[in-house]
Amino acid sequence: MNPITRRLILTGAGLGAAALGASFAWRKLNPPQASAVAQAFWTRRFLGVDGAELAVARWRGQPLLVNFWATWCPPCVKELPEINQFYQEAKGKDWQVLGLAVDQLDPVKAFLQKTPLDFSVALAGPEGLGLVRELGNAAGGLPFSVVFDESGEISWRRLGVSRLEELRQLAKT
Repeated sequence: MNPITRRLILTGAGLGAAALGASFAWRKLNPPQASAVAQAFWTRRFLGVDGAELAVARWRGQPLLVNFWATWCPPCVKELPEINQFYQEAKGKDWQVLGLAVDQLDPVKAFLQKTPLDFSVALAGPEGLGLVRELGNAAGGLPFSVVFDESGEISWRRLGVSRLEELRQLAKT
């Protein structure tokens, strides 16, 4: 290889490495901003089943699976044990789960007495159907699940029953 060609190749490789390093530094100093919809979600507060206010912002920076469900929704009730199992398996990887019941407090409390869940549950109430539409579920159907990644952005949505294997795959990525 002639010396000029060799010098051009080395110069190109050096410039490429410098550009890549600058890109990583830029992203570290200027992390991507979440969409307006995601940012609005992180400001929300819900009433916990224990009566305390629950601020969603406490989970920002961790992967968060949010599951919208209701006691009157058979597919919702069917998927909750698998979501609970996912939580048990993934919490060690910093995953969190929030169940938002599109329901009233008394039926939710009665349901949780029979079927305890290990993850946080709060009430979205009837307004929850509007929230699922904002988060990308135009039909407003249940069950509906959405994942927020570490940056606070929506990275996955599912209208209908979420399966344990599918959730496990999400935790691997």
